[in-house]
Amino acid sequence: MNTREVTYWTLLGLGGLLATRWMARRQRTIDLAGRTALVTGGSRGLGLELARQLVDAGANVVICARNRKDLQTARRMLTRRAKNAPQKVTILALPCDVTDRTQVDKVVKQVLKTIGPIDVLINNAGVIQVGPVANMEPREYEEAINTHYWGPYHTTEAVLPIMRERRQGRIVNIASIGGKVSIPHLHPYSASKHALVGLSEGYRAELLKDNVYVTTVCPGLIRTGSPKNAIFKGQHRAEQTWFTISDSLPVTSMSIQDAAHAIIEAARQGSGTVVLSLPAKLLAGLNGVFPSLMTDILGLVNRWLPDAGGIGTDRALGYESTSRWAPSFLTKANKKAAVRNNQ
Repeated sequence: MNTREVTYWTLLGLGGLLATRWMARRQRTIDLAGRTALVTGGSRGLGLELARQLVDAGANVVICARNRKDLQTARRMLTRRAKNAPQKVTILALPCDVTDRTQVDKVVKQVLKTIGPIDVLINNAGVIQVGPVANMEPREYEEAINTHYWGPYHTTEAVLPIMRERRQGRIVNIASIGGKVSIPHLHPYSASKHALVGLSEGYRAELLKDNVYVTTVCPGLIRTGSPKNAIFKGQHRAEQTWFTISDSLPVTSMSIQDAAHAIIEAARQGSGTVVLSLPAKLLAGLNGVFPSLMTDILGLVNRWLPDAGGIGTDRALGYESTSRWAPSFLTKANKKAAVRNNQ
């Protein structure tokens, strides 16, 4: 064959591949109206916004979290919103620590008894600790692994038997760009999110045959208002400043509404791995092609971050770590998000 013929057949093959992929995605896309979704960590932040948008889609929504007060506040918000839903929906708010398998099983059984089978599981519960490795202790790593790895494992194993039996289900694991690229001063968080990415992608490969679609979501920074409740160590005020400003600026972060919309669409379509925000896509892409170079670049970035010291291995929450620059006009978007999202 000549060059023109090779080009023709190559383009034809690519076109066929894209068309097949489009048809497969269209066939597996589901309508969320009337289905039941469980969102862990659903009392505030991204979890609460996901619950809002699920209600708007007409889904029955179950949120779970550890803090009962936050749960009840979120339930009232969702109940008011449900009045404008396209159809009557049920809202449940159940206390649960996802690191405890017994509590997880109890929640799933209660949902099954009250509403019915869970069609969509969104593993969103999270914890974040910010500070240099020198100030991190085993408890930070254990806390992160228990929440980001064992939590999704427990919930997934709890819903899988019925999903397999019904041959339908969607499981969405909210990982992070930190699960693709290890970010300085977020070491326990990044390590645990790497573990979640491996867990999630492995589940997807093995559950496709059961018509259960597992989606791995790796967002960059999202304006959720979460720095208020994040854990800071070392020079906690300086750590809170750089983290909160990064989490607030439009250039480095994305809106919580856009992030939640993209996640729910990924769940509807049964997508595989989804990386959210342009900065996160660039970071993941560069790391995939030039991993050693990216590690060295992040090493240079680390030189600009606060040194160890300050409160050392003690812990302070974000609202206890305010500084001249955070809060300020640079963090206005984050403050607004914190109020809206029950932070």
